[in-house]
Amino acid sequence: MKTSAEIRNAFLNYFVENGHQKLPSSSLVPHDDPTLLFTNAGMVQFKDIFLGREKRDCNRATTSQRCVRAGGKHNDLENVGYTARHHTFFEMLGNFSFGDYFKSEGIRYAWEFLTETMGLPEEKLWVTVYEDDQETEEIWLNKTGIDPSRFSRCGAKDNFWSMGDTGPCGPCSEIFYDHGPDIWGGPPGSPDEDGDRYIEIWNLVFMQYNRDQEGNITPLSHPSVDTGMGLERLAAVMQGVHSNYEIDLFQRLIKSAGEITGCGNLEEKSLRVIADHIRSCAFLIVDGVLPSNEGRGYVLRRIIRRAIRHGYMLGVKEPFFYRLVGPLDEEMGAAYRELSAARGQVECVLQLEEERFAETLEQGMKMLNHTIESLEGKQILGETVFKLYDTYGFPTDLTADIARENELTLDMEGFEAAMEAQRERARAASDFGSDQQLDISLDGATDFTGYEQMKDESTIIGLFQDGKIVDTLGPGEQGVVILDHTPFYAESGGQVGDVGELRLGKGVFAVADTQKQGGDVFIHKGVFKGDVIRVGDTVEAWVDSGKREATQLNHSATHLLHAALRKVLGEHVQQKGSLVDTERLRFDFSHFEPVTREQLQSIERLVNEQIRNNYTVETRIMSLDDAKASGAMALFGEKYVGYVRVLRMSDFSTELCGGTHVKAVGDIGLLKITSETGIASGVRRIEGVTGESAIDWIEMEDNRLQRVADLVKSRRDDVDGKVEQLVEHSRKLEKELEKLKSKFASTAGSDLAGSAVDINGVKVLAANLDGADPKSLRDTMDQLKNKLGSAVIVLATAYGEKVSLVAGVTKDQTGAVKAGDLVKFVAEQVGGRGGGRPDMAQAGGNDSAALPEALASVEAWVVNKLGA
Repeated sequence: MKTSAEIRNAFLNYFVENGHQKLPSSSLVPHDDPTLLFTNAGMVQFKDIFLGREKRDCNRATTSQRCVRAGGKHNDLENVGYTARHHTFFEMLGNFSFGDYFKSEGIRYAWEFLTETMGLPEEKLWVTVYEDDQETEEIWLNKTGIDPSRFSRCGAKDNFWSMGDTGPCGPCSEIFYDHGPDIWGGPPGSPDEDGDRYIEIWNLVFMQYNRDQEGNITPLSHPSVDTGMGLERLAAVMQGVHSNYEIDLFQRLIKSAGEITGCGNLEEKSLRVIADHIRSCAFLIVDGVLPSNEGRGYVLRRIIRRAIRHGYMLGVKEPFFYRLVGPLDEEMGAAYRELSAARGQVECVLQLEEERFAETLEQGMKMLNHTIESLEGKQILGETVFKLYDTYGFPTDLTADIARENELTLDMEGFEAAMEAQRERARAASDFGSDQQLDISLDGATDFTGYEQMKDESTIIGLFQDGKIVDTLGPGEQGVVILDHTPFYAESGGQVGDVGELRLGKGVFAVADTQKQGGDVFIHKGVFKGDVIRVGDTVEAWVDSGKREATQLNHSATHLLHAALRKVLGEHVQQKGSLVDTERLRFDFSHFEPVTREQLQSIERLVNEQIRNNYTVETRIMSLDDAKASGAMALFGEKYVGYVRVLRMSDFSTELCGGTHVKAVGDIGLLKITSETGIASGVRRIEGVTGESAIDWIEMEDNRLQRVADLVKSRRDDVDGKVEQLVEHSRKLEKELEKLKSKFASTAGSDLAGSAVDINGVKVLAANLDGADPKSLRDTMDQLKNKLGSAVIVLATAYGEKVSLVAGVTKDQTGAVKAGDLVKFVAEQVGGRGGGRPDMAQAGGNDSAALPEALASVEAWVVNKLGA
């Protein structure tokens, strides 16, 4: 038996020995690829190479890629726990040729690895090819010597791959493992191919064509190879088991899940679900995804809640899921060091999410169980599914799981109708829009010259107005200008775009913002002041240097702040977003509890210490691999390929960054942190100011301190002591006031008791207590109830136009008289409303002039109720 770790290492080592460069798994978040929710295959990180957009310094590579299929087009979530091979998370072993070797070598590598390195019997393997790919067929039959009786030709549905409707595409060749006649199913291409006897373990994709928009296919000048093999599937073969959940990797997690949940039956389906889900959840959090109500964060939340619900089915009511991070780290941390580094962070995120969901899971389950028990048919109404989703945070697949277990279906049409109604309400309530995207068709990227200078002479190569291409802009017209090169920085990486002017003759195009579109094309938004501006005109581009420099202070300070946060709070801190403009800096980062005042002070001191050291800010352009080797940090959400810009501030901070910065850190002058708050689960935000803005902020706080000192008649250096004295004095006065109010209530109760009217043995009293507050009314009410025995009472107090009322009925009379009805009757006469228990109720009003008459009406109302 080979362990999963041994198989992973054997695969990677085999291809390294055959000239492939071993590359790390890319993030589960495919940056700059809006077509994918998650990385779902080994080729995703090489997509731009296959499309010809990117060049690498290697022409063949091998990886063990972490993949997630739990959202979007590729979604296996609902099948997890019900089949032997579906997972939300899996590892794809792959070898890739970028215009290097092709079919013959790709097939030889696959066959040699499986039959020689892994030692699989040839008679247990079955091969398929695309039905029109005679070249691949001949290689298999003539060069590998495979038995023709274990060979199939299949159609495009199964054996022709394409990246999309257009672009690179080509035939596939797949290798299947035969689990034997004891398992139902036929070979690929047969009527029984959907059975589990023959399982695909390797897929070779030969990218040799390009498909255009008309569907025409032409050969690629540099055909490539993309292969993939599921580690879990091969491990099942090598370990002699049929289900992926029986392999060593899963058995360790299932046993741990059983111990944590107290479930001794290791065949329990829920343990399989939990073991699968901890892998996807942990690695998604490692790669920066956090639970939320949208996008990737919502998918993560769905998976977590599905796991929690399966724990609930096993009788677990306390947080448990996070405790599986440790066993997972012990199983996979050696292969993926990033998991070990972020272990504490992952545990914290999961525990917080479990605690949050536990508050609503019980109520949601009660509602769903009640629905199922009272259901007459076999379908749960869409309105119910929507209410569970909207009110209790139940993902629809979680409800579908429960329905399936009870042999029920969901009314998804009704659910979608309810969802659409909610969307319509949201659209009607929203005033938000999006900036219009320009149809830019320009070759290459804008040449940015703003690192070296803030003014330049440039040529206009494009003009837009109202989203349409124009040749000219006239006086007062708003539009967009595109230059062949520009010193204006386009908004990116949290740094706002530059403002300034484009000058020509007597005209000026006032640039209000600079953005990127169409890749790396810089667009200058603004309004023209002059006669006319044309495509082809030469302009002097002047950046507003004051605003750029103020922005640079804040941007450079965020790099120091990031490094200081990691030193004080821990290496789990990662940037989750930033905004730097002329006024302030805003920095979002991963952390799971409020930062203490002492920690904030340490962070601020560290940054300012670096500023005082006044180290030169060094920038270097280097390859991505060299940058990582130098210790440079890559920021979450940014994609880096080829050559990158490395920003170094002494040994304190080294990061990849394309923004503009100060020449020396001393230029920042001073950092002052102005606030720290939480903005999402596991995400904190720090705001701060630098330079002159920091001085302004300190002066403002200094003036505020002086005003407080003046108010409390104290010297500035004694103001805290003086305020403390006043607060303590105020507390003493409040306690004395409470005593006086209590005494007032007692005295008032004694005085008022004699004013009560006897109606058939029931004491009735309606009185106005001048100067009382609501609490005093309640205390006096209690005193009167005790004194009068059987009674109906209304007490009131007025302050200005406002009225407070309290009604009380002793328990022996609540069958005939309800305090809530009584207080409502009186409140309506003084312009108010109220309610409460049968024995005690409160109300308010806003017409104190009507109070005497309202109180006078109480006796008759009670007489009517008592029937006297």
